[in-house]
Amino acid sequence: MSETKITPPPVRRSRGTLAFTLGGLAVLLVSLSFAISVGAVQIPLSTVWGIFLNKVSPDLVEEIWSPGREAIVWEIRFPRALLAMMVGAGLAMVGASLQAVTRNPLADPHLLGISSGGAFGAILALLHTGLFIGLLTVPLFAFLGALGATMIVLGVSRFADATSADRLVLAGVAVSFIIMAGANVLIFLGDPRAAHVVVFWMLGGLGLAQWSQLLYPFVALLTCAIWLMVRAGDLNAMTVGDETASTLGIPVARFRLATFVVGALITGVMVAFSGIIGFVGLMVPHVVRMIVGGDYRRVLPGSALIGAVFLLWADIAARTVMAPEDIPVGIVTGLVGGVFFVWLLRRKQTR
Repeated sequence: MSETKITPPPVRRSRGTLAFTLGGLAVLLVSLSFAISVGAVQIPLSTVWGIFLNKVSPDLVEEIWSPGREAIVWEIRFPRALLAMMVGAGLAMVGASLQAVTRNPLADPHLLGISSGGAFGAILALLHTGLFIGLLTVPLFAFLGALGATMIVLGVSRFADATSADRLVLAGVAVSFIIMAGANVLIFLGDPRAAHVVVFWMLGGLGLAQWSQLLYPFVALLTCAIWLMVRAGDLNAMTVGDETASTLGIPVARFRLATFVVGALITGVMVAFSGIIGFVGLMVPHVVRMIVGGDYRRVLPGSALIGAVFLLWADIAARTVMAPEDIPVGIVTGLVGGVFFVWLLRRKQTR
C-alpha cells in the first residue's frame, strides 16, 4: 500500500514542515509576550521579559519596575498565558485524534459531550465532595466525568445505530445536553456562594490560573501528546478506514477506545482548570491540515502549536474587548467556532 501512495518530494516536504514549525514558534513567542503585556494595566515588553529573566536568574537584570507590576506579570498573567497555551494545545490535539478515529470532520470534545462530562465531574468535586485528596481531586473527577460521557456517547450511538459521522455528532450533542442538565442540578443543590463562581467558570475562564496548579495539565498534556505522536501512523491508517487499518495489523476497536480514553484524560484535566472552552478541537485541526496536509505526524504537533496561539489570542480578546471587565474566554471561542462550524458545513455540502 505504501508504495502506491503519491507523496511530495521528501526534501520539499521537510523544508515546508520546518518553515511552518519555526514560523509557528515565532508567532507563539510573540503572542505569549503580547498576552502578558496587555490588559487593564499596560506593561512594556521589556519589563515583561526583564521580570522573567530576573525570576530565572536573580540579579541578571536591574529591577526598574515596581513590585505591583512584577506581581501582575509573574503571579497573574504568566500562569494564565501558560494555561491558555496548554489548554489550546490539548483540545486541538484531542479534536485532531477524534476526527481520525471516527473519520468525522465534525468531531470535537465539546460537540461529542466529553467537555460536558468533565465539567460535571469538576462541579461534583467543587461543590459536593470537597478536595478530599487535595488539588488532584478536581482533575481526577473531571477525567472520570469525561470518560463516563465518552462511554455514554459510544453506547448511545451503538444503541441508536448511529454509525454515520453526522449521527455520532447528534448523539454527542444529545448526551451533552443531558449531562449539562445534571451539572445544573448539582449547581442548584450546592452552596449558592460557591455556585456563582462555578457558573462563571463553566463559561470558560483562565483567570484562576496559579503556578502551583500548572503541573497537572502539563503532565497530562505531555504524557498524552507523546502517546498520540507515537501512534500517529495508526491515526493515518484509521483515516482511510477500519478495513485498511485492520490489514495493517491495528486492533481497530481497541485503538479507537484507547484514543477516546486519552482524549477524555486531556479534556477532563483541561476542563478542570479552564472550564468549558468549545470549538478549539473542531477548528484548529482543519486549519492545520490546510497548511501541512493530512499526515498526522505533522497534523498533531501543528494542531498543538496553532491551538496554543489561537487560545492565547482568544484570551487577549476576552481581557481587552470590554476592559477592565474579563469576558469568559469560552464566549469568544464560541462566537468564532460557531461561524467556523457553519462554514465547515457549507464547505462539506458544496463538496
